[in-house]
Amino acid sequence: MIRLNEAADFLLAKDRFVILSHNYPDGDTLGSSTALCRGLQKLGKHAMIRCSDEIGAKYRYLFEGVTPEDFTPETVVAVDIADTALFGEPLLSLYGEKVDLCIDHHPSNTGYAARSYVDPKAAATCEIIFDLLRLLGVELDVFLAASLYTGITTDTGGFKYTNVTPRTYRIAADLVETGCDAPGINRSMFDTKSRAHMELERRVMDTMEYSHNDRIAVVSVTQQMIRETGATEDDMDGISSIPRQVEDVLVGITVRERAEGGYKISLRAQRPVNASEICAKFGGGGHPGAAGCTLQTTLEEAKAQVVAAASAYLKQLNL
Repeated sequence: MIRLNEAADFLLAKDRFVILSHNYPDGDTLGSSTALCRGLQKLGKHAMIRCSDEIGAKYRYLFEGVTPEDFTPETVVAVDIADTALFGEPLLSLYGEKVDLCIDHHPSNTGYAARSYVDPKAAATCEIIFDLLRLLGVELDVFLAASLYTGITTDTGGFKYTNVTPRTYRIAADLVETGCDAPGINRSMFDTKSRAHMELERRVMDTMEYSHNDRIAVVSVTQQMIRETGATEDDMDGISSIPRQVEDVLVGITVRERAEGGYKISLRAQRPVNASEICAKFGGGGHPGAAGCTLQTTLEEAKAQVVAAASAYLKQLNL
């Protein structure tokens, strides 16, 4: 583990960067990568962003002001990626063993990079990028602020989650002072849903099942649902929060069928449950309030395994 000033010194000494975002990209990984890319370009360096999955229309505004570049990189930087398994293909094959620097806030980070800066106290990786840009001598502008604000607001659920700290609000205030459209970003991230999303949400709610005296709720998302509703990756935002929103539910589980096979498990938990500890039993990880893993099995078996693990965890807590 290195200090943040050492990460800044490392970046200042290099010139050609590829910045990696994790698959199934969210606001934090994309906000972090676009903010860092902008910052490095403002310093006169060459930087480009790569992600194994297509970036949906919802997040395209993040790339405004980022100069598209295509070159042979000399330095590989991963942002908001706890494990190489989250690279997806083709990034895993291309860069899985070549990451020079990882900047992350997940306590489950596996230390796969040659150099890592991980701050589990940060509500979002964008909080770390905010500090890093200052160390690099990059002045905030509206575009940078929009990227950073997006990562922070999405990873805190609009400042509702327990990972929010006083520092989170102070950073957000600095970003808003640049003139970035914080209300517009929040509206786009949380209050605007496509018809496909609404139809998918309706079908997902029909799959809701309860366990452990209704303290566990689980929903399913199949490829058939995705095809029939015409849902895109953007339309998946917010789906994993549905089961946790039910009153008295401590563990919300979303089991999503992957196009390439297997199931992506997303856990959302209320205190005192630690979702990452449950997912760790299946080789996954994340945060206390939100974590994930992948299972190569059938839908029913995936649900059964995760529900059993969550139920055993609650029993240990006498809940």
